[in-house]
Amino acid sequence: MKTGRRSRRLHRLLVPIAAAPLALTSLSGAIYGTILYYNIDAPWLLRLHTGNFGVINLQPYYSPLIGILTLVLVISGLSLLLRSGRVRSPVQKQP
Repeated sequence: MKTGRRSRRLHRLLVPIAAAPLALTSLSGAIYGTILYYNIDAPWLLRLHTGNFGVINLQPYYSPLIGILTLVLVISGLSLLLRSGRVRSPVQKQP
């Protein structure tokens, strides 16, 4: 059972770390697409979306980082789900 606890602890550690860049990318992409529809150009938002944070430019690494973080979270979440041996079903009323 220790491996299960370790896996959950690792997943709980990784989720907040991975959630920040994933949320930033999805929000900035959605906002950029929306304002571009209204002919408003925001190059700073596009730079933010692609990983250029001003003094810290992660553009060469940002897309692979986002992909790897997504895969790690999906795989660790699925392994926790499958390891539990069951998928939670909706609660049914007792007669």
